[in-house]
Parts: sequence; C-alpha cells; structure tokens
Amino acid sequence: MRPDPMMNAVDAPGMPKGTRIIALLIALLLISVLPPPAGAQGTARKGRDVESAGQLRRSARTPVVLLDNYYNNEWRTDSSGVRVRFHYVWHDTTNSGFSILGRIVHGLGASTDTLCRRPDLRHLSNADIYIIVDPDTPRESEHPAPMDPAAVDAVAHWVRKGGVLVLLGNDQGNADLGTLSVLGSRFGIRFNEDSRNRVIGKAFQTGTFDSLPPHPMFNGVRKVYLKEISTLAIVPPARTLFADSGHVVIATARYGKGLVFAVGDPWFYDEYMDARRLPGEYDNAKAAENLFRWLLKKDWRRK
Repeated sequence: MRPDPMMNAVDAPGMPKGTRIIALLIALLLISVLPPPAGAQGTARKGRDVESAGQLRRSARTPVVLLDNYYNNEWRTDSSGVRVRFHYVWHDTTNSGFSILGRIVHGLGASTDTLCRRPDLRHLSNADIYIIVDPDTPRESEHPAPMDPAAVDAVAHWVRKGGVLVLLGNDQGNADLGTLSVLGSRFGIRFNEDSRNRVIGKAFQTGTFDSLPPHPMFNGVRKVYLKEISTLAIVPPARTLFADSGHVVIATARYGKGLVFAVGDPWFYDEYMDARRLPGEYDNAKAAENLFRWLLKKDWRRK
C-alpha cells in the first residue's frame, strides 16, 4: 500500500501531543471534503446506477387507459342530492356506465383514469389509450365543448408518437358526431350522422352482428350487439376493420407509431355487457376484453 503523506505528517516524531491532535483533526477535515480517488468514485457511482436500475425494474409503469370527461360531461343529482357525473364514466354502475369495461381493463393489468379538461400533450403524456365517447349535444349539456384545432393537433401528435385513440360515437341526435369527425378526419375517419340498427323493444336481432371477420377482437366471439349506430366514411390512412351490407361499422387507422380505433356506438356500456338486458349468447364483454388486450399489447404493430 502506498504511504499516505498526510498521515505521515501527523505521526511525525518529536511533534508535541497537542499539535498532533490538531493536525489529526485538520487531516480528517480535509479527507471529508476532498473527492475520493477516481477508482473509488467510479465504484460508488456504479453502485448507485445499479440500485437505480433495480428501482426502475421494481416500479415498471402500469399502462393507463384514459377516459374523456370533457367532451362527454353529463351530470345528474343522485339520491342524496349530490350532483355527480354519469353516462359512460368509470364509476357509473348503472346501465349507462363503463364500470364493467373498467374492471376488464384492470383485469388486463392496466389502470383507468379520467381527463376532465381539453386534451393537451401534458395531460396525454402518461396515457397509453385515450377514449373519447359520445360528445355532448346541447340537450345533454348546457355548455358542450367544441373540438378546436389545438386539441386536434395535440391528440394527433400524441398518436403519432405511439398513443392509441379510441373513438366511440353514437347515432344521429344522441351525440355531437361533428365533434368526433373534426378529430377523426385527421386520421381519415368521419362519422356519417345516420342511425343504423334501430331496435324496438327486445327485438335484439336488429342490433346483432354475427358474421364477424377474422380479427383478434372477435376471437371466441359468437355475436355482438350494437344498437342504433352511426356508420363511418373512411379515406386513407383509415381502413375497414368490419363492414356489413356495404356500411363501414368499425375502422382503424395507423398514424405514425400510433393507432386510431373508431366505431359509431358507445358499445361497451354496462347495459349490454352482461345478462341484465341481453340474452346469454351475446359476447360484447368478450369483444371488449379482446379489443383492449390487443390495443394494450400493441399486437396491431405486427401488421
């Protein structure tokens, strides 16, 4: 070991005891403020880097499915007299809610969140999937939110960087389809503002699709129910995922590193996700699970 000249100076023969103590204290002070030798510093930094990497592995980020509550912003007064949001929201367990869809998303290992303001890059940055459903009409909200160019640019930029946008419409008169079309047109998708599959009473067959294409969303799915929907008009980069009788029902669009999925129906709300209304042979919940698994695992990138 190389001798330490500082310690040799402290231990110099003939130095008075008091002087030696003062010199030792000065030496200790200098050692505490001087940087360690290059090798020791590198070892310490390497250790910290390994610890940080371990922490990152332990805290792997959970995917986030973000639901819009800005364009769809409906309120009601509950039984206790409190005003609450309802209609296609995660916490709504009535027929109009998305509570079953939320449980499906959680079962796939993702978390759910809500955006109650206009979308921008900062608020979209942590989302993997962003859902906009059934924008309000003046009948549903005192102040329906318009889709402005800044919001379109922000969402398009987010999709281009790898985000997944899910657009769930409705039929004419039950949603502001113009708002969805302003955004969807950036990706080649427009909502036709019509109304197909009108169902009277329990005539479920008129809302039934059972000739389904070979797609991961329909694996193990016998038939699905979509009631009173808007059909779609598409141009590239959009393409048809499912069509029936010459009408585009479901479309997707690859945009940069991301994807857009569109259908003219809220589709996955609680009323038609279990047996509370539908006969048991319908597989809307299975289709929802398949779809969000496909979107979250990004299997669509393989095509």
